Amino acid sequence: MTANTLAGGTFTLTDGLTVGRMGYGAMQLAGPGVFGPPADREAAVAVLREAVELGVNHIDTADFYGPHVTNQIIREALHPYDGIVVVTKVGAVRDDQGAWVHQRSPEQLRAQVHDNLRNLGVDALDVVNLRVGGGDDGHSAVPGSIAEPFAALVEMQQEGLIKHLGISTVNAEQVAEAQSIAPVVCVQNAYNVAHREDDKLVESLAAQGIAYVPYFPLGGFSPLQSEVLNSVAARLGATPMAVALAWLLQRSPNILLIPGTSSLAHLRENVAAASMDLPADAISELDAIA
Repeated sequence: MTANTLAGGTFTLTDGLTVGRMGYGAMQLAGPGVFGPPADREAAVAVLREAVELGVNHIDTADFYGPHVTNQIIREALHPYDGIVVVTKVGAVRDDQGAWVHQRSPEQLRAQVHDNLRNLGVDALDVVNLRVGGGDDGHSAVPGSIAEPFAALVEMQQEGLIKHLGISTVNAEQVAEAQSIAPVVCVQNAYNVAHREDDKLVESLAAQGIAYVPYFPLGGFSPLQSEVLNSVAARLGATPMAVALAWLLQRSPNILLIPGTSSLAHLRENVAAASMDLPADAISELDAIA
């Protein structure tokens, strides 16, 4: 597969590791509720291969998607990952009913890292995010020290099992604590045009040259906020998702996108958002909805 040059530009996570700002999140490749296999495995493989053909070289995943299913599909579709950066996350597992269960002891994290290694078919993981928070809504930072679990990942990095480290669903204090232990190349939190609690964190990370990777680009919108987004999208002849993604790309140069879909058509629409240049009046209108 030969990747084309992707609109939206690139970002250097660290020396020798540059990715396109438009990536792909693989969560939706699993079955309903991100649990079990997809109805059409060949279609899931095709979506991944098409993403790379469109120029995507940043794939976001986790071995608890499925569990194991998504990583196994990624391996089938893309191994040996020439020119592709696969970013995974640890800190949770799934129980027999599909519930998301926090597991962040050093022993549990080590087991999860080895699950990722085995199912992706690699000797070392490109980037591993420690997923920390959750809260009542499942994606809010929960205050508290992350030193022990992050140090456990640092130990595995020193052993050569992990190349680079990131953190997910964290607050600014937890970012600083992790950085006091080892370098962090990315922070992955819930953030979008309607929910901008991380504005200061985005700017702080940009000043340090650290990537900010928002998830839920259309999550948690009120009906009024959705109405404004839909209106802007209609005026521009685009989908609401494309406009939301374009807004994120224009928000800050350190923002990397990982929209997910199991549809080839939606994948192409999402990738096309990287080429969209939102006019100033649209940005002002969107900024106001937060």
